[in-house]
Amino acid sequence: MTMKHLVTGATGNIGSLVTHRLIERGIRPCILVRDEARARALFGDAVDIRVGDLGASQRSLAAAFKGIDTLFLLNSGPDLAARDRVAAFAAKKAGVSHLVKLSTLDVLTGVGTGPWHAQGEAAVQESGLDYTFIRSAGFMSNSLYWAEAIKTERVLRSSTGEGKIAFIHPADIADIAVHAMTTRDLRRQAVVITGPKALSYAEMADVIGAAIGKRLRYVPISDDEASFGSDAYAEVVTDIWRAIREGRVTTTTDAVQRILGRAPHSFEQWVAENVTEFAASGRSRGRRAQS
Repeated sequence: MTMKHLVTGATGNIGSLVTHRLIERGIRPCILVRDEARARALFGDAVDIRVGDLGASQRSLAAAFKGIDTLFLLNSGPDLAARDRVAAFAAKKAGVSHLVKLSTLDVLTGVGTGPWHAQGEAAVQESGLDYTFIRSAGFMSNSLYWAEAIKTERVLRSSTGEGKIAFIHPADIADIAVHAMTTRDLRRQAVVITGPKALSYAEMADVIGAAIGKRLRYVPISDDEASFGSDAYAEVVTDIWRAIREGRVTTTTDAVQRILGRAPHSFEQWVAENVTEFAASGRSRGRRAQS
């Protein structure tokens, strides 16, 4: 029997990788997007597009999820727990059999967005769906937030001190997600995935500097100096920086190796793939960190 997969967040960082990997396997996925033109530009006619929003009502989402067997769910922001709840119960109503949620390893520590995702996971379990929770470390692509200062000043500023974190390559997250969606191996499991090695921000600056052939300075700053706002998201990101500084998020696991049969990508590999982001002239794509 052919399984029907639906990807949310399909035009974003992780969701687009998940979608492309399904296509590469000869699978025609459904995607739920707000911008049909953007989705068509990314995937052409290789996907079935359903226009909608994860902030919609349960009734609307149930209609969007009709005929779907496996749902990849990616929510973010302070209201993600409520959105996870609506999506999970809509999926149950629509007959979805398996929900794969991109979560965070901070569920285990209560750091940053961990409490939001813990509530979201609880809502998915309450719905009665089979689930897989992918508890991911922070993304290597978060380092794009440093690109402008690296290009213009040859400096990386952070309030993480000498603390370390094992950022993970987005490709590894996508590969784990696709494995969860297309097999039964990870059902009813919460899988903690990380990069191969915890690195300090100073060490990551050295990696980037070596890749662009420039010596970079790492400059420790305070949380207040590092902050980019005062909203709920800024507060949880500051909490993550504090936890890194205090050595509370150095977790590494062998889950990528164990599940995929290969080592996770290193930070050096990610930088090599994205070196022009740090070396090219012009404005960077500076962005908020994610977890």
